[in-house]
Amino acid sequence: MLGWTVTFFIIAIIAAIFGFGGIAASAASIAKILFVAFLVLAVISLALGRRMPA
Repeated sequence: MLGWTVTFFIIAIIAAIFGFGGIAASAASIAKILFVAFLVLAVISLALGRRMPA
């Protein structure tokens, strides 16, 4: 998922360089959403992985 975030971020940078503001904004917002989703899943994974065995 982090790979997709980097991909959309690079697309946003390239689109901004060539002057495609709408595409750049869309790609940047998708990258932000994916990054937040990655962070949430990483925190959940860490929390569930550190449980003590019963």
